[in-house]
Formats: sequence, C-alpha cells, structure tokens
Amino acid sequence: MTEDAYARAGVSQGDADASVAALVRGLAAAAPADSRQVLASGHYANVVRLDDRTGIALSTDGVGTKLLVAAQLGRWDTVGIDCVAMNVNDVVCVGAEPLAMVDYLAVDRADPEVAEAIGAGLGRGAELAGIEIVGGELAQLGEIVNGLDLAGACFGTVPLDALVTGAAIEPGDAVIGLPSSGLHSNGYTLARSALAGIPMEDDRLGRPLGEVLLEPTEIYVKPVVELLRSEVAVRGLAHITSGGLHNLLRLDAEVGYQIDDPLPVPEIFTLIQELAGVPDEEMHEVFNMGCGSCVVVSAADAGDALERLRAHYPLAQIIGRATGEAGSVTRA
Repeated sequence: MTEDAYARAGVSQGDADASVAALVRGLAAAAPADSRQVLASGHYANVVRLDDRTGIALSTDGVGTKLLVAAQLGRWDTVGIDCVAMNVNDVVCVGAEPLAMVDYLAVDRADPEVAEAIGAGLGRGAELAGIEIVGGELAQLGEIVNGLDLAGACFGTVPLDALVTGAAIEPGDAVIGLPSSGLHSNGYTLARSALAGIPMEDDRLGRPLGEVLLEPTEIYVKPVVELLRSEVAVRGLAHITSGGLHNLLRLDAEVGYQIDDPLPVPEIFTLIQELAGVPDEEMHEVFNMGCGSCVVVSAADAGDALERLRAHYPLAQIIGRATGEAGSVTRA
C-alpha cells in the first residue's frame, strides 16, 4: 500500500497500526489469568463472557475529522448519527444485537445550542439502530481541544454459541456487499485536503458538496440482525471502514477474498481521486469506495440472504467470494 496522499494530508496509517499494536502489547502485560475476554484483539468488537451462555459485545469509536466539515458549515445535527453508526456497525459484526450506547463530547467551550443539535443526531441514530443512549460525558478541555470531539461506546449481547467470528468461512463462500451512503466517517483528512479548493455550495455532484460530505454513515444493524435471526447461516460480517475491503481479513478464517463484481463507486470518491491524484490502491485502502458492509454466507445460502438484504438495500449484490489464498484480497 502507498500512503503518500494520506500521509501528506496528515495521517500515517502505518504509524496508526504500529501504535495500536503497541497499545495491545501494553495491555497484554496486565491481562488477568482468568480473563473473561472471548475473542482475540483485532476484531470489530470484543466479547466478554457474562456466564456460560451469554456474552457482552463492546466497541468504541468516534466521528473523526468529519467534525471539521460540520464546524465549517455550522451544522451539527447529523454527526451524532455517525457516532452511533460507527459503534453499532462494529458491534453487530460479532453477531451481537446492539442494545445501548454512551457518548463522550470533548469541547474547548460548552455551547448548549451545539450540544442540543448533536444530541438530536445521537437520538436519531439510536432510533435507526434500535438502541438507547443511556448516558455520557461532556468535558470542557480548552487547553487540549480546539473545537470538539465526539465519540461513543456501545454494548450488546450475543449467545456464545451464536458468535459470528468468520471462523466458519470456507473457500467458495459468497461475499455480499451492502452499499454505503458515501464517505461514512473515514478518510476525511484526505478528502478535505483534496476538496479544499471547492466551495461547499458547489453542486457538481448533484447537490451541494457540504451536504454530500455530511451525509450520515449508514446504519446496518436492523437488516443484519434480521438476517441473523433467519434460517441463513451467517458466517462472517465485516464493517468496511478505513482499510476498505481488506477489513475482511479481520475475520477469523484462513481464507482470502476475490472481489470480481464490486458495487458502483459514488462520484464523491472519483472527485477526490481526480483532484488529489490518489492511486487506485490507496483509494481502496483509505475509503469504503461504495461498499459499507459485507456479509459472508455459503454459496447455497447466497440467494436467500441476498433476497432478504435487498428488501432493505435494493442495490446489494454478491461482490465476490472467499478463496483459498489466505490473507489476500484481490479485485478484478
């Protein structure tokens, strides 16, 4: 992977990966011998064993520099949806049903009007995900924060015998792609750098650029939970964020993936690539490129699964399959 464009914009994915690995090493030194942790680090969410039958799935995430677009436009009513989406879309990937979230809002100074708008977005996101926002924290950190940061943490429950880890995936299994609503909440440092010379009112994409950039992250929970409750045996679930379709490799299976019929790429990605001169490979490493979530099922279940998912996402399609080339994601 080349990180030239993203690194020039201010984000080094290599440094981020190394830092996460360092954090995990630091945590490992204090891990208790009788840990309740069920999964290894690196999945979309982790699961804590509550008893012999039930696990609690946990995840945390934030909105990132999409918040700078909201600040530029003075519009805060959608970023709460993003905060919910980035958390619940991870929790559902282990087969859990998200139940509740808490949020964390760090600000340089408290502004009730901004807080109310963010709260409205959080509430709308919770409604779309079928969860509750049960609490949170607002911290005034003017000496640290310039503007604001919004993050959250989500938990859900999952029967331990119904965990979806990807371990059951076999070569030949179908990969179904669910369309994204746009950039979601990843890659905004590069996107803003590429689009810096274009007014937010520019409508070359069919509507003002500012609206395109603030389009909320799609929340996939209800359709996926519905599929998990059906007769379809879901073998893997992947939230496609930073890292693109390589996120499929976070699933617990010694397989690779061949993507030969990808979902259409929204115009916003094409515009970013053209303006910043970003190579194809880097675009697919930084952005979702039109596919926000993947469902892996057996070839025999693919038709049934696709029919159920198309009831919610008419443009969902089989984008590829699992292969025997472990650790490899290739595109046609």
